[in-house]
Amino acid sequence: MKTNLVQIPVSKLVDGFVYNEHEGKGLFGLSGQLTIQPEYQRNYIYADGKRDVAVIRSILAGYPLGLLYFTKMADDKFEVLDGQQRITSIGRFVTGKFAIFDENDTPHVFSGLPKDQQDKIMNATLLVYECEGTETEIKQWFETINIAGVPLNQQELRNAIYSGPFVTAAKAEFSNSQNANVNKWGAYIKGVVNRQEFLERALEWVSDGDIGGYMSTHRHDDNINELKTYFNTVIDWVSGTFSMVEKEMQGLEWGRLYKEYHGQSYDPSKVTAAVERLYGDPYVHNRKGVFEYVLGGEVDAKLLQVRMFDEATRNAVYKQQTEAAKEKDESNCPLCAVGSDSNITKIWTLADMDADHVTAWSKGGATDADNCQMLCKTHNRAKGNR
Repeated sequence: MKTNLVQIPVSKLVDGFVYNEHEGKGLFGLSGQLTIQPEYQRNYIYADGKRDVAVIRSILAGYPLGLLYFTKMADDKFEVLDGQQRITSIGRFVTGKFAIFDENDTPHVFSGLPKDQQDKIMNATLLVYECEGTETEIKQWFETINIAGVPLNQQELRNAIYSGPFVTAAKAEFSNSQNANVNKWGAYIKGVVNRQEFLERALEWVSDGDIGGYMSTHRHDDNINELKTYFNTVIDWVSGTFSMVEKEMQGLEWGRLYKEYHGQSYDPSKVTAAVERLYGDPYVHNRKGVFEYVLGGEVDAKLLQVRMFDEATRNAVYKQQTEAAKEKDESNCPLCAVGSDSNITKIWTLADMDADHVTAWSKGGATDADNCQMLCKTHNRAKGNR
């Protein structure tokens, strides 16, 4: 790949700057010759009043902003390969999209700055490598250089590698913070929409985890019908099965749960009652596990991390059982005591025993001393259904 190092003043870079507020991305600069955010680029994420402001303060302080990389597409056409966050921040500031604050905490948009500060910004020069090569070389270079300070996440890298009409359509649907469905999706998906995390979940679900393979297969598709349909089917199944929305639902493996349980029939009123009962149970430690526990027929209590007996209870029950066993000349493990092997009279140490629910928790047994018995580890593990 060929590279050519040039210096470009800010005034030239932001000439004809266009920013799409709806999609949250810089579009053009250099009088229309520069595409600031080609489809393989991540969304603009510096609009937080901190990083965008830091870019402008760096220029005013005379600090270097680091190298920028442009891809040469034709004699007078370029795409930003690396640096679109910084370029978009500069363009947004000089076009009045945000303000910086002085030492008195007074806000100043670009047009309100003293003339000398305006000139300092517009006359600042940026170092740019103009790169020329094949599409494969460009994408490999993009993946290698990433971006200093805020590394690309995996889905942002995939968007770069498999850029095309499919990624364009997928980002418009799943990476658009203005999409009216984002709030509904956010109840079940954990992440930030403009960091591609909603898109990543949609792709993970439809591809059964093979996101790269799916994107490669569909790279040149001009629609995302299958992706949208599958995603909405999962979301609708979750919201239809669980009539409540709890914070613990966010980020669960809904794609896997849909695949495993969607063939079963559920009564939403009974599901709601079961969730509310488990949420009110003081012995349930893992609320996130409640939803799969209910979907699975309330069988696998390990999902709930049911609170076990505390040390004081275990010690007290062990002492009581052991004293009674010695008086009867039988094992302090009740199940060994009724057996027929050599352990029928064995007195186990506390370290060799586990606390067990006499009546299993899943059958209504409490986690207290009245429902506790000490069993040798072998019998406790064999008993199951805790």
